[in-house]
Amino acid sequence: MFPFKPALNTSTLIPFALGVKEQIHTAAKAGYQGIELWVKDIETYLGEGGSLQELKRYISDTGIEVVNAIAFWAWADRDADTRTQGLQQARREMEMLAAIGCQAAAAPPYGNVEGIPLVQMAEAYANLAGIARDQGVEPFLEFWGRAKQLNCVSDALYVAQASGVKDTKILLDPFHMYTGGSELSSLTGISGEQIGIVHVNDYPSNPPRELIGDQDRVFPGDGVMPSFDFASQLHDSGYNGFLSLELFREDYEGRSAIETAEYGLIKMRKAYSISWTGSQR
Repeated sequence: MFPFKPALNTSTLIPFALGVKEQIHTAAKAGYQGIELWVKDIETYLGEGGSLQELKRYISDTGIEVVNAIAFWAWADRDADTRTQGLQQARREMEMLAAIGCQAAAAPPYGNVEGIPLVQMAEAYANLAGIARDQGVEPFLEFWGRAKQLNCVSDALYVAQASGVKDTKILLDPFHMYTGGSELSSLTGISGEQIGIVHVNDYPSNPPRELIGDQDRVFPGDGVMPSFDFASQLHDSGYNGFLSLELFREDYEGRSAIETAEYGLIKMRKAYSISWTGSQR
């Protein structure tokens, strides 16, 4: 049983240099229910003469849902002026996302966050969330395993609670859990309602944890990630939302864009299926 909804993060399609409409077409044709678009790709589309209204119609015609966007806002940077600029950027880009029907965007610890107390990051997140929700966009709090701060599940849970932002949702990613040292046990007690979206991928045992990079991510089931246990824990939490395939490969062994997307969906469904007799809510 696959109790989740499949989505495609368009980072997976980077080797094919597709325009945003081609990305959407590929994901929909491959059978995904959702897609995560990168803001920079939307801006490229607009710079080439496209319009938000046209893009929204195209998305509607394909029947796919834009479930999240990937953006980079320095909302928690050490420098006050940089934070201000980051929030201004967030406001502009969220307005754009809302115009195409995207209701969420990732909020990772982008910028210089070294040494910033988590309580200060919580205040910064509250400022970002206020702007986002005014635009009708949900900021999914994301931790990065390599970040100097906000790099693990426990950090994200603390920031979410300390921010005072009601119903804050966290973006989970097994690669960032691995590189930041978060064990599956750190998810104990998290309810499905606290999870905004889950990025799915896998990682090999080599390179070692301290050297592994985004480019080393592999398809679900092709590495050492305990995907079945992760899937069971998500299901037990009550989460039945989107799992989004996020890879950063330079090539896919000769596969075309559509073949890569279709193969990724097969791998995701297999790695994240759970048995009827297994862990259930």
